[in-house]
Amino acid sequence: MSFTQLGLRVELQKAIAAKGYTAPTPVQARAIPVILGGRDILARAQTGTGKTDAFALPMVEILCRNIEQERYPRALVLAPTRELALQVGESIKAYARRVSLRCTVVHGGINILPQIERVRRGVDILVATPGRLLDLAAQQHLDLSGIEFLVFDEADRMLDLGFSREISQILDLLPLERRTMLFSATYTEEIRALAAHMLKDPETVEVTPATTAAESVIQKVHLVDQANKRALLIHLLASGKWSRVLVFCRTKHGANRITEKLVEQGLRAAALHGNKSQSLRTRTLEEFRRGDIRILVATDVAARGLDISNLPYVVNYDMPTIPEDYIHRIGRTGRAGESGIAISLVSPEEKRHLQAIETLLGQKIPVEIVRGYSEGTDVPDFVLYRPNNAASEKKADKAIKELVASRKAKADKSGKPPEQTGEGKAPAKGSGRRSGAGPKPSSGRRNENSGRPPARSGASGSHVLKQGKRRGRG
Repeated sequence: MSFTQLGLRVELQKAIAAKGYTAPTPVQARAIPVILGGRDILARAQTGTGKTDAFALPMVEILCRNIEQERYPRALVLAPTRELALQVGESIKAYARRVSLRCTVVHGGINILPQIERVRRGVDILVATPGRLLDLAAQQHLDLSGIEFLVFDEADRMLDLGFSREISQILDLLPLERRTMLFSATYTEEIRALAAHMLKDPETVEVTPATTAAESVIQKVHLVDQANKRALLIHLLASGKWSRVLVFCRTKHGANRITEKLVEQGLRAAALHGNKSQSLRTRTLEEFRRGDIRILVATDVAARGLDISNLPYVVNYDMPTIPEDYIHRIGRTGRAGESGIAISLVSPEEKRHLQAIETLLGQKIPVEIVRGYSEGTDVPDFVLYRPNNAASEKKADKAIKELVASRKAKADKSGKPPEQTGEGKAPAKGSGRRSGAGPKPSSGRRNENSGRPPARSGASGSHVLKQGKRRGRG
C-alpha cells in the first residue's frame, strides 16, 4: 500500500514525501482509513511505529475541509510529557502548515504568558500536557467547547503518571459530540475502563504485540552486585568507546548521582528528568542529539517521547519494575532500520524483574560476563579491595580489611563519609601498615534505592468513570 491509496489530499502527500516516507507503517495503514471514515478508534502500538502520523494525517485532512474564520481549538491532543508534546506538535505542524491550519503546543515548566499570546492569536489544533491545559482554561484563556477531535497519545503513561483526576476535569470542559482517539502501548484495566467511558463504538486497531522488542536491537544482561554497577558502567563506557548512550535510572536522585560520578571521571554526561526546567531539558536533548553530550542519564519520563536518530546504545542501570517499560526503554535504539544494543545491569535483587521481562518477551536474554565486575567473577588485579565482593574479600590483605572496617564504623558513628573521618589511607597490599600512597578503599555502601520499586501513582481510571457518569461520554 502507498500513501496515495489512503485518500489524502495532494498537499499532505507532498508533506509526507518531504519527510522521506514512501509507504505507511502498519498502524498508519489501518488507523488512517478508520479515522477518515468517521469512527472513534482504540489503537495499541509501540512507540516508534509511526502512530503520531496515524492520527495527525487524517485529523488534518478532515479539519482543512472546513477552515473556520475564527480560529479556536477544534482538535486537542493530550500528551503525558513535555518532550512528547513538543515532538507530536512538530509532526502535526509539518502537515498543518501545508493546508493553512494553525497548531500550537502548550506545556508546563516555562512561562505561561507567551503561550497565552499564541492561543489568543488563534489556533486550530492544540497539543497540550494536562496541567498546563487546565491552567489556561482556569484563567479563561481557552474555550474548549468547539473541540471536534480529542486524541490521547500514550494514554497508559498518562495514567501511570497520575493524570486520572486531570483527565476527568478536561472531559468536563469538552462537548459530548466529538471524535475520540485513544492510542496506548499497553491495554491495562485502567485503559480499558477509560476507553469504555470515552469512546463510542470504537474500531480497535492492534498492529504490534506489546510483548515484542524490535528485532534490530541486540539485548544483553550483565549480572552485577548493586554496589558494583557504577564501576561496571564506567568500564563499559571506557572500554567500548561508545559514541552516545542513553542510561535509564529508576529515580531522579539516582540519575543525578550517577551523572555526577560520570562527570567526575571526565565523561560528558547530563541528567534528564522531571525536576529539570523545560528550557534545560530542551537544551540537554539538543546537545545530546548533536553529540556534545555523550551520556544522557534519564528516568522513565523520557522512555516515551524521545526520538533520537542513530542512538547506538541503551543501558538499563536500574531494571524497570513494569515489564512493558523495558520494551519502551530499549525502543529508543534500533529505530528506522538502524541496529542498536540494549544492555541491562541486573543486581541480585532485580532478578525477579528480569524474569518478568523474559516471560513477557517469551525468551531468555543472553547473559554476558565482564570479568572483575560481573557477579561471582574475580576482582581485577588493579582493584586493591572491594568490600562485599567474595573474590575480593578472599584476596585482600587482612590489614586492609581491618582498616576499611574501622573507617566505616567511625563514619557510621560520626555520620560523615569515610574520607572525612580523618583516618589514614589504606596500606599497600601485603605491607601490614599504613601508606599515604595507597588509594582510598571503597566504603562498599549499597545503593539506597536498590531493589525498591518506584511509587506508583495509583491512577486507576475509576475517578474518570465516577465523574463521567453525569455527562455520558464527556
